[in-house]
Amino acid sequence: MNILITGGAGFIASAIVRQLVREGRGLVVNVDKLTYAADLTRLADCAGSHHYQFVQADVCDRKIMQQVMNEYNIDAVIHAAAETHVDRSIESPEKFLRSNVAGTYHMLEVVRDYFTKLTEVKKKQFRFLQISTDEVYGDLDGLERADESSPYRPSSPYAASKAAADHFTRSWARTYGIPVLVTHSSNNYGPGQNEEKLIPKVISNALAQKSIPIFGTGSQVRDWIYVDDNARAVINVLDHGKIGESYNISTGDEVENIHLVSQLCEVLDNFVRSSEKSEVRKYHQLIEYVDDRAGHDVRYAMNAGKISQLGWKPKLSLEQGLRMTVKSFLKNFKTQ
Repeated sequence: MNILITGGAGFIASAIVRQLVREGRGLVVNVDKLTYAADLTRLADCAGSHHYQFVQADVCDRKIMQQVMNEYNIDAVIHAAAETHVDRSIESPEKFLRSNVAGTYHMLEVVRDYFTKLTEVKKKQFRFLQISTDEVYGDLDGLERADESSPYRPSSPYAASKAAADHFTRSWARTYGIPVLVTHSSNNYGPGQNEEKLIPKVISNALAQKSIPIFGTGSQVRDWIYVDDNARAVINVLDHGKIGESYNISTGDEVENIHLVSQLCEVLDNFVRSSEKSEVRKYHQLIEYVDDRAGHDVRYAMNAGKISQLGWKPKLSLEQGLRMTVKSFLKNFKTQ
C-alpha cells in the first residue's frame, strides 16, 4: 500500500510517517510545504529508506498534488496538513481558513479526480483519512465526554477551521462516494514538538530561568496523549476503521493545566536537581499567572471506547510520557 501523508514534517504527522516506514508499508510519500512548524529532522531516520519519499509542495497546488497521486500510485491519503496553534488562529484567522479549510477542499478535489479513474478493486482499497481534533466538540461540562456523535461546538478560529474541514470531508463522502475516515485526537505531546505548544514551552522557559505563563487560573482541563500512541491509533483506524466513521483518540489522562505544569516542574526538578547551573531549585517558583486567552475553552474530554474496539490502547501513561519528553529535551538542550 502506497500512502500519501500531507504535512508529514509536522509534529503529529511525522510520528505517523516514522511508524509506517518502520513497518515497511509500501511507499510513504510525505508532502509538506515546510512552514515554520515543519521540521525534517524529525524524519532523519526515514531519509535513507526506500519506503520513504519527500515532496515539498503546498496541498493547495492541485496540479502538483495530482502529479504526486498519479506518479506514486497512491492507495490511501492521510490528510494532516494544517495550521494548529490556537493563539495564532486568534491573531491571524485567515491563515487557518486557507490551510485548514481551503487546503482540505483542494485535497478532496484532487482525490475525487484520482478516485474516479481507479479500477473497482482499487476503489475498494482506497481510503482518505482526515486528521481532526477534540477541539471541534468545544467546552464540556462536568464529567461529560464527547463521543463520535456529539455535536460540533468549536470556539476558536482553529477549531472552527477543523470543524469545517471535517464537514467538507464527510460531504465529499456522501456526495461523491469518497471512502473517508475521520480521527479526533486529544492534545498530543512528546519529543520534537514546536516550542509554541504548552509542554515544550514550559520546559524551555524553565531551563532558561524564564517565567512560566499560566492562562487565567490554570484550571482548564485537557486530555493528553503521547504522540507515538496517537500515531499507532491513526494507523489502526486506517487499517481497520469502518468507512464513513469517526474515531476519537484519547487516553483519559485529563488534568488541569496548572497541575500538568506543576508535574512537569517536578520532573524537571528530579532530572536537573544536581546541576550547579540551576539558579532556581524548584521550577514551580517560575510559574506566573497571566490574563486568560480569548474564548479559552474550560474542558475537553472524549470517550475513546469506539477505537478501543479496534484493539488500540495507549502504551504510555502521562507520567511516563512526560519523563520521556523531558529526558529528550534535556539531551538536545545540552548539545546546543
